[in-house]
Amino acid sequence: MASLRDMNDNTAAEVASLLTSLPSLQLQEYFNQLISSRSCNGIQVRHNGTFGKGVYANSEFQEDDLILKDQILVGIQHSSNKVDCLVCSFCFRFIGSIEKQIGRKLYFKNMGLSGCCGGDSSESEEDECMKYNGNEEQCGGASSSSNHSSLPQGVVSSLMNGEMALPHTDKFPLPSPLSCPGGCQEAFYCCGSCAEADWESSHSLLCTGERSESVSREALGEFIKHSNETNDIFLLAAKAIAFTILRYRKLKTEHENEQAKQSLSKQSLLLEAWKPVSIGYKRRWWDCIALPDDVDPSDEGAFRTQIKDLACTSLELLKTAIFDKECEALFSLEIYGNIIGMFELNNLDLVVASPVEDYFLYIDDLPDAEKDEAEEITRPFLDALGDEYSDCCQGTAFFPLQSCMNHSCCPNAKAFKREEDRDGQAVIIALRRISKNEEVTISYIDEELPYKERQALLADYGFTCKCPKCLEDSSVA
Repeated sequence: MASLRDMNDNTAAEVASLLTSLPSLQLQEYFNQLISSRSCNGIQVRHNGTFGKGVYANSEFQEDDLILKDQILVGIQHSSNKVDCLVCSFCFRFIGSIEKQIGRKLYFKNMGLSGCCGGDSSESEEDECMKYNGNEEQCGGASSSSNHSSLPQGVVSSLMNGEMALPHTDKFPLPSPLSCPGGCQEAFYCCGSCAEADWESSHSLLCTGERSESVSREALGEFIKHSNETNDIFLLAAKAIAFTILRYRKLKTEHENEQAKQSLSKQSLLLEAWKPVSIGYKRRWWDCIALPDDVDPSDEGAFRTQIKDLACTSLELLKTAIFDKECEALFSLEIYGNIIGMFELNNLDLVVASPVEDYFLYIDDLPDAEKDEAEEITRPFLDALGDEYSDCCQGTAFFPLQSCMNHSCCPNAKAFKREEDRDGQAVIIALRRISKNEEVTISYIDEELPYKERQALLADYGFTCKCPKCLEDSSVA
């Protein structure tokens, strides 16, 4: 297999093509199709010579109106959050049951694993987190923590395995978990359509199970381990590459089956497959990542070199795991760095509220007599969970239309999940009346911060904000 250096020499022209912006007409057609598919015809993506892409209102919106629900192109649940929340690996909806959600959280907490399967977890902790992610029938031998509110493991196991029912959980039904069709114990789904969609879009290449279509399951495991120990943004980048490879293969098959009179080149098919990823604003990760507070400015060069080396190590592992010769350009360090940089600059936090929090709030709102009776059963579980009872699903994702929204420190819209929004889609709500043809803006930062702090944070995005609030604040700063 070619080294990264050889690949960069051999694929320089293809890499340059992939990183070249689409012609305006093609880009406009793509966004129009995307908007139509999401049934959000009240908006339009337009190009502005000064600020690039922007989202504009095609019709008037009132305060609290829904502007957009944007589906995820690629997204992940943070590794550390998998201990706290069992969700569909495709749409990120909570699955199982209230009992299962509470039971598995207490199980991991009793093992001392709660919230610690992130970047600094050990291999054994990560393995345990994955092993018991969906089916915990064999879990009676876990050691108990020193937490004074911990419950007997037999009670936790009964709750987790469906042998114990809590009162009123029928008011909060959740889909039963479906296992990964590839046989891994890392992905679970709310329905067959989500399992199929995830398999066809990326998971078939990234599955560690027996039916995996990866080049090397062992190498894939090493890549995943490295990502969990360093930065799970690599998992998101791997999804984008797997998505493009599988889309390329599908387009190639369709083209061959149609026996088109005009033959399309491999490069043309790859560019078409890459199009959904190409629309995001990109810079190389090691160039755009914000300098951490604990790194002295004099050490910035060494820090960025270290970040680049980390990406190179990750890419070598991924290449060994899923390399496709016809999509060789995707495995160049330049493409990998730009994909990760795209997520650094365009991602929106993926957040889904926990039904466990809703359940305990429901119990608390019951009439006194009914509440007292229910709490005799539920109070020990709430005490054992502590403040973690309300933990939501957390991750990061790329949303194609949301990523086109520009920043303002006095935005007219915001990302906000309503009561009915129970999956990972981005939901954008109007903060005030928005006139037809007015640009829809959101805030990338806490807009209540002082002017200089806002400008410092926004510098990491590569621009100086000149919104009305900043222009006013700058005059008195």
